[in-house]
Amino acid sequence: MRNRTWPALLLGCALASAAAIGMSDADVLPALKALAPRGLLIGVALSQAQSDGKDAVALPIVTRHFNSITAENILKWENVHPETDRFVFEPADRFVDFGGKHDMFIVGHTLLWHQQTPASVFTGPDGSPIGREALLARLRTHIQTVVGRYRGRVHGWDVVNEALEEDGTLRNSKWRQILGEDYIAKAFEFAHQADPDAELYYNDFNLTKAAKRAGALRIVRQLKARGLRVDGVGDQGHWLLAWPAPEDIDSMLAEIGAAGVKAHITELDVDVLPRDERMYGADLDARKAFRAETNLYPDALPAGKHQELAARYADIFKVFVAHSRSVARVTFWGVTDRTSWLNNFPIPGRVNYPLLWDRAGQPKPAFHAVARVLEESRRDTAE
Repeated sequence: MRNRTWPALLLGCALASAAAIGMSDADVLPALKALAPRGLLIGVALSQAQSDGKDAVALPIVTRHFNSITAENILKWENVHPETDRFVFEPADRFVDFGGKHDMFIVGHTLLWHQQTPASVFTGPDGSPIGREALLARLRTHIQTVVGRYRGRVHGWDVVNEALEEDGTLRNSKWRQILGEDYIAKAFEFAHQADPDAELYYNDFNLTKAAKRAGALRIVRQLKARGLRVDGVGDQGHWLLAWPAPEDIDSMLAEIGAAGVKAHITELDVDVLPRDERMYGADLDARKAFRAETNLYPDALPAGKHQELAARYADIFKVFVAHSRSVARVTFWGVTDRTSWLNNFPIPGRVNYPLLWDRAGQPKPAFHAVARVLEESRRDTAE
């Protein structure tokens, strides 16, 4: 029988030795990217402060543990193209330079979405709605300008984001209302024209639900039927401690792989706080009440919850490595708990703990659980 305890013992000795000579944990912890099965990228989304080099806590974690980065916000339309005749590329340039400097696989997020797109994209100078041909021209200009600028440097693009309702039908966004149902195909067409070598993805959430997953795979089939490039389907992976079940994650990854494209987990985190459907769209007074009721750990996450989170991440990663031939990338949506978007969603001001590193940049039990699953998978494969 193999001894499963020696990595933990060696790690404990290494950390003790490092502390004695003033090294940080980040200098001696096993790098997640080195533990991952061959071909599986371990990625992280970066804020502008991080890609600008201003987050001293996050930077050593990012450069040691990850071999892929995604732009959290700076390549969304409202930031990179805030006005019809004006692009703002400087933050995105620094993001791409950062990834290139550290030899990372760079993902651009996102070219077309119904959110974080200026309202002026859909209107003329007088504020009236524009027609199909005018909007197609704007979409072509946006995609070919942004993708073309980073041709050969950004390696994959979330071309279309969240186009589906929960039942798998197309969301009735302004894109669909004005352009019709082929707007997704046009976005993929324009992106491929701008960089024929870049990978192109469809990205959404809740694809562990069968109906919505069927909608995503229908998009894949339609794109392929038109002869268009589509390399992967991304599920965001904004999950909870008890949802989705590992069996549902397994089914999702199996079906995406069977469709002839790679599966990507694009925005992984695990919310440890209670959710209530009434939180969404709550007024100010209701938000205050929900925050008081559900902000359970304002000072620290209890040890028992740390272990529950670690077990959850272990279960999730066991499914990922079981599908390592069809899963191309797992990207965490944020570096440390301090900067996670979940501190403000769906109710602002709650203290959340969804990632592998705490607010001070220290690895949590969840980190060690993920590292252990990856290490054991890699060793089992070698044997």
